[in-house]
Amino acid sequence: MHPAPTFKIEDEAELLAHLAAHPFVTLAAAPQGRPFVAHAPVLARRRPEGLVLDFHLSRGNALTPFLADGFRAVAVGLAADAYVSPDWYVGQGAVPTWNYLSVEAEGPVAALDDEGLIALLDDLSAQEETRLLPKPLWTRAKMAPGRFDTMRRSIIGARMTVERLEGTSKLSQNKDDADRAGVMAGLGDHPIARLMRR
Repeated sequence: MHPAPTFKIEDEAELLAHLAAHPFVTLAAAPQGRPFVAHAPVLARRRPEGLVLDFHLSRGNALTPFLADGFRAVAVGLAADAYVSPDWYVGQGAVPTWNYLSVEAEGPVAALDDEGLIALLDDLSAQEETRLLPKPLWTRAKMAPGRFDTMRRSIIGARMTVERLEGTSKLSQNKDDADRAGVMAGLGDHPIARLMRR
C-alpha cells in the first residue's frame, strides 16, 4: 500500500465493494521461503471467523501443493491505473507518477473442502452472471451430466481469513485543483480520470 495517509482507504464497505467490482486478484505467497504468484477470482464473505476471501486454483498451480499445510498470502486487487505526465500540471517541477486504485487483503490461507468448493463455484458464478443481466443466468445445471464433477476435480478451493484489509486510492488528492484538472484533461476518458471526477 502507498505509505501516504492521503491516499489510504479505510472504509471496509468501500474496500469490499472494490473487491466485488474487481474480483480478479493477484495472490502472492512465499511458502517455504520461495515467492509465488497466482491469479484468481475471489469472493469476499462474512463468516463466524470473520471476513474471508474464497477462491480456487488449478491443481497444477505452483501454490496448490502448499494448501494442505496452509500459508500466509497477500491478495491484491487492482482496479485501474494510469501514468500521469508532469506536462499536465500547471505547477512546475513535478515528476512523472502513477495514479491507481487497489485493495490488499492479507491472512492465512487453507484449503476448502469439496462442499466449500462447490458453494464457492455456484456463488462466484451467480455474482458474475448477475452482471450480465438481462442475459439468462448460467448455472451448472446447464452442463452435461458428469461434466461439472470432472471439471471440479481439476481445481482446489481455498480460503484466506483476512487479518488486514486496506486500500489505496491515489487520484492526485495531493495536488491543487488546477493540477487535478490538468491531469483529468490529459487522461481524457480514461477510467482513472472518471474516478477522479467522482
